Amino acid sequence: MTTDKSKTAFIAIVGCPNAGKSTILNRLLGQKIAIVSPKPQTTRTRIMGVLTKDSTQLVFTDTPGYHKPKNKLGENMVKAVDNSIGDVDACLLVVEPKGEIRTAEQELISRFKREHIPAVLAINKIDTIPDKKELMARILMFSQMYDFEAIVPVSAVDGNGMDDLLEELMNLAFESEHFFPDDTLTDQPEKVIASEMIREKLLRLIDKEIPHGTAVAIEKFKERESGDIIDIDATIYCEKESHKGIIIGKNGRMLKKVSTRARIELEKFLGCKVNLKCWVKVKEDWRNREGLIHNFGLDLQ
Repeated sequence: MTTDKSKTAFIAIVGCPNAGKSTILNRLLGQKIAIVSPKPQTTRTRIMGVLTKDSTQLVFTDTPGYHKPKNKLGENMVKAVDNSIGDVDACLLVVEPKGEIRTAEQELISRFKREHIPAVLAINKIDTIPDKKELMARILMFSQMYDFEAIVPVSAVDGNGMDDLLEELMNLAFESEHFFPDDTLTDQPEKVIASEMIREKLLRLIDKEIPHGTAVAIEKFKERESGDIIDIDATIYCEKESHKGIIIGKNGRMLKKVSTRARIELEKFLGCKVNLKCWVKVKEDWRNREGLIHNFGLDLQ
């Protein structure tokens, strides 16, 4: 319930592809709303997640990885990041635990400086570095780049450091009424979550570049009168006939595997039985066709 002492902060989660932004969002919320995979550029659009704890409400925007675009879809993804930064009170920059500071990270920090944006730095995947000297060097490197509100080493996979990160993010909130009911989790319609869960299975089960050229459209999402089953019809679009054959697989095995894993996860999320049917169609070079990008709901919102 909103009180006179209620606090709010809108926070954009930004960083390079595959830094773990979506995994961090899911861990903060305590429930999966953003798909994750080992492949970069898994997130394509802005995803909002809402966390209300006591009198404080944090509204997160999970953004696509900041990268040099190679097609129209990539351009839209970068625009989504730029617009998100302009619409929030603070940013959470997520980076890898080792290596040099990337050009995209330098550009994001420059934006923080120009617009005086408060930012917290999360150094993710600390479970992957046995030598903590690397971590200390990383902290020093970024602390010299910008006056972050806090620098927090975390592992979104095992939860290490996530309580400390949440505490620092809560400190960014200011006195304000809550913008969403306290039980709100996300602004994503169930149809969008369903399409993303199917796409996640494609990313996890199919190698190389093929799943990056896929989009999933939900043609039917209807609850039966009994209320215990939801019928979902989905079309998976790919860019080449050869890709279609790989997605379907020999005797339809790959498509069945994708559908089965997506159905199991959807049943957990929706809390009921799901009857999921998937088809595969070809739309050549759709990532450079603005009309199709719009039809798939992947243009800038």
